[in-house]
Amino acid sequence: MNDLRPNPYAAPASTITEAANAVPAQKAERGTRLLAALTDGVLAVPAWLPLVIGSQLVAGEKRTLGIALIVIGLIALIALVVYQLTLLARHGQTLGKRWQKIRIVRTNGERIGFGRLFGLRLIAPAAVSAVPFLGGLFSLANVLWIFGSERRCLHDHLADTIVVNT
Repeated sequence: MNDLRPNPYAAPASTITEAANAVPAQKAERGTRLLAALTDGVLAVPAWLPLVIGSQLVAGEKRTLGIALIVIGLIALIALVVYQLTLLARHGQTLGKRWQKIRIVRTNGERIGFGRLFGLRLIAPAAVSAVPFLGGLFSLANVLWIFGSERRCLHDHLADTIVVNT
């Protein structure tokens, strides 16, 4: 007689999933990170351009047109920042990082939370960079730190993050 009931005295069994067997993500190359950052910068140009042109027109005779361009530029810049932050919070990627097939994760491979991303990876370095004299040194050290053996900038160390290939 074949009994299909599970044996209550058998050792517990587990199912091995693909995640447990996954190969750890490989750190992104320095050049790939640079291309992603440059791409994000180029994407911001159309938002900054109306602000620059508008500020020049406000100082001149075309004040109304200048104010309109400044408003358009501010709306475009805010929309871009919100969109990029949303992508970062959901996927660990900006548009530049997505196009370069890299993303930000915690050093243990987990998804980065919005608080860590925003507070430790963006705001804290920006606040230190705003300090006279010290800010310039920090900004320089921040980007040059990537040439260390871990390929991580100072803001990566602050936020306990790494940038990996997807």
